[in-house]
Amino acid sequence: FLLWQAAYSEFYSTQTLWPDFTDADFDEAIASYQRRQRRFGARPEEVPNRGR
Repeated sequence: FLLWQAAYSEFYSTQTLWPDFTDADFDEAIASYQRRQRRFGARPEEVPNRGR
């Protein structure tokens, strides 16, 4: 595992253990991803408004 390969990666943590992971847990993970503001290394003031 090389740390630079994780650059700009999206990590998600949950209290749900893998065997108990349901469709609802997956939907929450996707919703969490959709709510994130991706900056790709830029500072917040450098990110153009994307209509949100």
